[in-house]
Amino acid sequence: MRYIAAVFKPAQHRFTIASLDEDGAGVGAPAGLLGRRLHVPFCLPGEEVIAEVEHESPHRPEAWGRLVERRSSAPERVEPACPAWGRCGGCALQHLGYPQQLLFKRRLVEDALGRAGVTATVGPCAAPGPPRPYRNRAKLVLGSNGGRVILGAYAPRSHRLVDLHGCRVVIPPLDEVAATLARLATDLGVVPYDESTASGQARYAILRAARDGRTQVMLVCAERGGQALSALAAALMRERPEVVGVTENLQPSRGNALIGHVEDDRVLAGDPVLIERCGPALRLSPRAFFQASWHGAEALYAAAVAAAAPAAGDAIIDVYTGVGGIALSLAAAAPAARVLGIEEEPAAIADARAAAALGGLGNAAFRCGDAAVLLGERAARAEQTDVVVVDPPRRGLAGSVVEAIARLRPRRVVYVSCAPATLGRDLALLAARGYAIDRVDPIDLMPDTPHVEAIATLTRR
Repeated sequence: MRYIAAVFKPAQHRFTIASLDEDGAGVGAPAGLLGRRLHVPFCLPGEEVIAEVEHESPHRPEAWGRLVERRSSAPERVEPACPAWGRCGGCALQHLGYPQQLLFKRRLVEDALGRAGVTATVGPCAAPGPPRPYRNRAKLVLGSNGGRVILGAYAPRSHRLVDLHGCRVVIPPLDEVAATLARLATDLGVVPYDESTASGQARYAILRAARDGRTQVMLVCAERGGQALSALAAALMRERPEVVGVTENLQPSRGNALIGHVEDDRVLAGDPVLIERCGPALRLSPRAFFQASWHGAEALYAAAVAAAAPAAGDAIIDVYTGVGGIALSLAAAAPAARVLGIEEEPAAIADARAAAALGGLGNAAFRCGDAAVLLGERAARAEQTDVVVVDPPRRGLAGSVVEAIARLRPRRVVYVSCAPATLGRDLALLAARGYAIDRVDPIDLMPDTPHVEAIATLTRR
């Protein structure tokens, strides 16, 4: 007797999208899911869709699915600009008109503050520059297609590489340099790393361009590149004179870390340091964190300075200063104030100090160390502190940092946030320690994505 295995076919649900979630996916409540909300990418509120469930949460009445068919289109829907949109996993909102993106991001901030029990005036989401192209940095996976090296991104939840040549989000120099890099890597026999077999050499190319077009390149490799990689670096700089330097980083681990240890960096060609001008001159070494957009960086720094309202004689601390963008902007805006930037990454502190010297900003100093420790020591010494600016990573402020700020008793705190949820949590903690929240202003530094920055201004009661 022959047995034919049954093929499971997920149930399809027809329903109307009611809202967008924090990741930019459409959300609705199909009748057949018995109270569960279904999250479906690439959909907009008001659209009727057919979707299949791919995963159901065992803990919450939530499910996630795949779009099968869109039966209607919302008036806010626009044609995506990128040829790889929907396949590369980036730009989750590129199908939503830009004015509506700004409204969505303002609501993200308002909703996060509301969940944290914070009452504050949230201003309109500012758009510092054009929605695209805006990205000054590209992180690209090296792969092979028919013997040809390509640069792209893994499709969501897979190791299937999507070629990103022609991406409309990165600024033109990056796409042009990436195309030349892929062609030269093919010609010179550079072997891309294969995640499935853990074989090969070159894993990622990380490119960043300054406003004037000068570009730095970092090649992340599973093993040292030898002559092929050195030849690639030299050829790239010959063909693309805007490339100022190429660095190799060794990252043999199969973990989640994109880049290996700093001691495993080596310069293959040129000098990979960029000088970027977003108000003050900034020094950007290959590992330096910098905002994804020059327009966004300028707007963010200017807004932080306006919120801080520095005065002559002020002692100002910029916590999580990175390469010093906000600290140097404050020092330039208030030459009679004293600005201290705090950062735990030694390479970033080196960049910040070099930039201060380059700009002749003698009223800006920088210290390397843990924020809670350095702020706690300052509080213990009862040192003058008039303004504190914080620009933490997505996880927000540690409780010990909040306590140290409260002990310092600055007249004003400026909180620069890249994560509305932790912003709400931390504003509630600061409010409980005697600070009034004057206002919160969202800024869109990453169009076409659900990411939003915000600047909160607080004053001591």
